[in-house]
Amino acid sequence: MAQLRPDALAAALARGVPPIVWIHGDEPLIVQECAQSVRDALRRQGFDERRVFDVARGFRVDALSAETDALSLFAGRRLIELRFANAKPTKEIGQALAAAAGRIDDATRLLVSGPRLDRATTASDWFGAIERAGFVVTVWPVERAQLPQWIASRLGRQKQRADRATLEWIAERVEGNLLAAHQEIAKLGLLCPEGELSPEAVRAAVLDVARYDAFDLVDAMLVADVARAVRTLDGLRAEGVAGPLVLWALADALRMLLRLREACDAGATLAQAMRDARVPRPRERGYERALARLDAPALRDALRAAARVDRMLKGIEAGDAWQALESLALRVAGAPVLAGNRNED
Repeated sequence: MAQLRPDALAAALARGVPPIVWIHGDEPLIVQECAQSVRDALRRQGFDERRVFDVARGFRVDALSAETDALSLFAGRRLIELRFANAKPTKEIGQALAAAAGRIDDATRLLVSGPRLDRATTASDWFGAIERAGFVVTVWPVERAQLPQWIASRLGRQKQRADRATLEWIAERVEGNLLAAHQEIAKLGLLCPEGELSPEAVRAAVLDVARYDAFDLVDAMLVADVARAVRTLDGLRAEGVAGPLVLWALADALRMLLRLREACDAGATLAQAMRDARVPRPRERGYERALARLDAPALRDALRAAARVDRMLKGIEAGDAWQALESLALRVAGAPVLAGNRNED
């Protein structure tokens, strides 16, 4: 029936809930909210029964099939919910869901939710059948540049607003943790009156709940956000994230950049090169910006620097590995690096 953005789901549900709704994406908070909006819409339509399956080791597809084929207790309307926490939907599960979506009656609805699906899954025949039978909602990450506006929108729901500088300040505090952002915004709704929020009141209420991962550093590096790259690397080090994990993320991005650069230098368009390399859509803009300033020799030099950082982390070569990681990230981001920080050279 339709591929939907999260912000279009409510209007679509108001026109009717199809046999199956599948919600998947990178932001658990928004996935949860979308799933709740489906439950609420069905409850308003009299779907009072709910059966939940959590997919984990030992999950039996025949139990799901039996449930979708069974008559609802007391002939009531029911929601059958399938939740993937970490597991990937197998072909067997997918085919069972597609078959169920094609035969269930008006008294039964299916809701599936979980992490973002890979391209192999979304390109499968069984997933195509699900798309034709219902709604598929894909939740992409809220990019750092979009986060202040996202916060403003959430504040607006509770009749509060803040100036741009305050929104940016909140975004810095909760960067990388959308659930924490939601919690802090809810706290502002409880602690502060409606209307304009003063910067002082916000700073008094909001905790520094930023949680970083290595891919936050990659994103900042790709889009040449030097300040964010430094802040993220400091956060990773302070939170005790393993240096080899950070290096792996950086090196993986560098290898992808070199692969894209070589494909483009050989005559491919960037769009085609990204499709062939299966670059995730949210990262396409970052890779495009990085390739605009980095040629193949620069990328090969960066990978050699990454190899030296690896030797530092293993104790084979002398030097401060974290300082070398910062120099590498800043070099790729296009920032001038002080001579004293070039431990990897």
